[in-house]
Amino acid sequence: MLTVNAYAAPNATAPLEPTTIVRRDVGPHDVLIDIAFAGICHSDIHTARGEWGPAKYPLVVGHEIAGVVAEVGSEVTKHRVGDRVGVGCMVNSCRECRYCLAGEEQFCVKGNIGTYGSKDVDGTITQGGYSTHVVVTEDFVVRIPDALELDVAAPLLCAGITTFSPLHHWNAGPGKKVAVVGLGGLGHMAVKIAHAMGAEVSVLSQSLKKQEDGLRLGADHYYATADDSTFEDLAGTFDLIINTVSAKIDVNAYLGLLAVGGAMVNVGAPPEALAVNAFALIGGRKSFAGSLIGGIRETQEMLDFCAEHGIGADVEVISVVQVNEAWERVLASDVRYRFVIDTATLG
Repeated sequence: MLTVNAYAAPNATAPLEPTTIVRRDVGPHDVLIDIAFAGICHSDIHTARGEWGPAKYPLVVGHEIAGVVAEVGSEVTKHRVGDRVGVGCMVNSCRECRYCLAGEEQFCVKGNIGTYGSKDVDGTITQGGYSTHVVVTEDFVVRIPDALELDVAAPLLCAGITTFSPLHHWNAGPGKKVAVVGLGGLGHMAVKIAHAMGAEVSVLSQSLKKQEDGLRLGADHYYATADDSTFEDLAGTFDLIINTVSAKIDVNAYLGLLAVGGAMVNVGAPPEALAVNAFALIGGRKSFAGSLIGGIRETQEMLDFCAEHGIGADVEVISVVQVNEAWERVLASDVRYRFVIDTATLG
């Protein structure tokens, strides 16, 4: 067993604090990763603060993990010591259901095992990437291409795959008009990826405050949703809308922006319910859908795609002692566009 330094939430209301946690021994199919960087995702905050249900404390969050293989088990074939690797939102699944067998482990019938806050196969609660090391079964470790620096690659393990997967599934590409709602951690990745896929990309944001950034990231157009005329002028425009915000919005107003047969896909996860008027859908054979992350195979495909197109997250690298301040800034939308913890600062 390996005792490692970490930062944990002691309960739902207290600030994160330094601690130590125990990682399991490296089994035959396990990989020990020396974590270099861990991205801060809004999901970390929701989970640690009990907003998505009760959590077991102390809890170490973080599911955007990039690092280097430090040790491999005796039967590991996919990774070697020294490899640059990543771990995203899952660390295991049943491996037997039809979704796991199809490479869509995120939809495992028995429930995938999350990187933190989930009951692992040995009965312990998983602990995430705000730590110096992690032990993960080799099948849930992905390769980070050499073309991607580890700090900008870390957020791809959640924000990248969360936006790549629906863009891929709904066939974003040349001839398609794609709108991205919100230009935050998820939104900025959606813009970059949709642009690289060849789609015509628009950002729908509350104001024009980030317009210059949006255009720099690859958007062709940028609109302020606080302006009522936006919804009139763009009615029936888009083939696909990716909603990245984790707050309640007027879904029906956005559905009005879809062309016939278009789809609006929710990847943000607000705690409040979103109301949908059936007539906003049936009048144009429109779809209101959701998307989670992606399976391990698609996550690797996303990393390779990002490496090919020179896509990494826009990051602000911080010391671990800045984590609580960073969380408050995430809640205030004061980050462009992903905080990443330098885990070397954990000592």
